[in-house]
Amino acid sequence: MTTASKVEQSKPPVVQLRELAFSAACAAAVRAATRLGVADALDDVPLSAEELAAATGAEPRALTRLLRALCCFGIFAEEEGGFAHTEMSRLLREDAPNSLRYIVLWCTEPWTWQAWGSLDDAVRSGRSVFKDLYGKEFFEYLHGEAAESAQVFNLAMTHSSRQSAQDFAHATDLAGASTVVDIGGGQGHVLAELLQKYPNLRGTLLELPEVVANADPRLRPGGELADRATLLAGDCRRAVPVQADVYVIKNILEWDDDSTRRTLRNVVGAARPGARVLVVENLVDDSPSMRFTTAMDLMLLLNVGGAKHTRASMSARMTEAGLEITDVRPVNGYLHVFESLVSQG
Repeated sequence: MTTASKVEQSKPPVVQLRELAFSAACAAAVRAATRLGVADALDDVPLSAEELAAATGAEPRALTRLLRALCCFGIFAEEEGGFAHTEMSRLLREDAPNSLRYIVLWCTEPWTWQAWGSLDDAVRSGRSVFKDLYGKEFFEYLHGEAAESAQVFNLAMTHSSRQSAQDFAHATDLAGASTVVDIGGGQGHVLAELLQKYPNLRGTLLELPEVVANADPRLRPGGELADRATLLAGDCRRAVPVQADVYVIKNILEWDDDSTRRTLRNVVGAARPGARVLVVENLVDDSPSMRFTTAMDLMLLLNVGGAKHTRASMSARMTEAGLEITDVRPVNGYLHVFESLVSQG
């Protein structure tokens, strides 16, 4: 257990609950610091609040209050020479290798605050409250009235997908496989990482037409991996028109049970007996990052009525579809991979 965890547990329950009730202030403070560009303005040498205020266009006293609040959570540190970076605050920089800048902005977009306030209604009904609040379904609203949010969403998904794709490729052994299909794989970051890792592997990205058109540049014509990659426009919920040694399904089985069942059935129907199917998901009952995965689960409920899986629910859907699960293991702090084989008969 870390020192911070011990300190947290040593607090009286009344203090812990009071702090949790004010936790929206922390999220808002992280968003404010990100939008102001404080992390980008700060380098290896501590800066005073006045210096940071001049660099970010903020009022010095108000910025001091913001940064002191964030220091309580280990996001920035107050030192003799002013305010300094911590490991967490560096992740807010645009140029950080594993930057979380756009994830932070996405999770705290203005429309999210009103949605969180209706969580009790979503829990009563068991369905999304988004249309009730905004008059449109989530993605229709996002690409219409909330165009700026849509851009943030796309950048957040791109950054997140790149990072998790690298983790997945590093943790996955495809030695002996000749072909792989990335099912509903977005821009194809997972496929690109696997093709880079295995020079003799050929792969297909199956995605909606508008998504395939913006695939990872490495996979598109003229890209470094294009000669081993096929970009196939289609909807995995309707058909999976390709055979391969390995099928990868990452973070798309969380909208509703019907689409999950159809996607898995389509994969099993297309695959040869014995083909490997790797399902990658966030689990709400088995993760080192339970606060993160359960929060995403509630956000799915609010926005689209979807749900993250438990180990049991994902296993049940896969087995029902005709897959034999051989292993379940973590990929990183928030993802698990379910290894399975298409039944022999």
